[in-house]
Amino acid sequence: MLGWILSDTREVAEAREIVEWIGRRARTVAVAMVGGALVVVGVVLCILPGPGLVLVVAGLAVLATEFAWANSALNVAKRKAGEAGSLVKRRFRRR
Repeated sequence: MLGWILSDTREVAEAREIVEWIGRRARTVAVAMVGGALVVVGVVLCILPGPGLVLVVAGLAVLATEFAWANSALNVAKRKAGEAGSLVKRRFRRR
């Protein structure tokens, strides 16, 4: 009798692990699709009129929630934006 209960408990635990795995993968796929779409639209809007760079950075921010490479790219983009801001401040500083 006890063996049947234990095997049933193991099956429930395995099923729960499978459902959790599917949930994690679904989240990763959703993040990849949304972030990728933002990046693609942002790149297109860099050529066409629109807020292209803003969308590219937003897409990288979404992708960075799941992917380490996107986090690195986002950090590079932040650093470059800071450097550009400093350059603009120096160039247009009142004397």
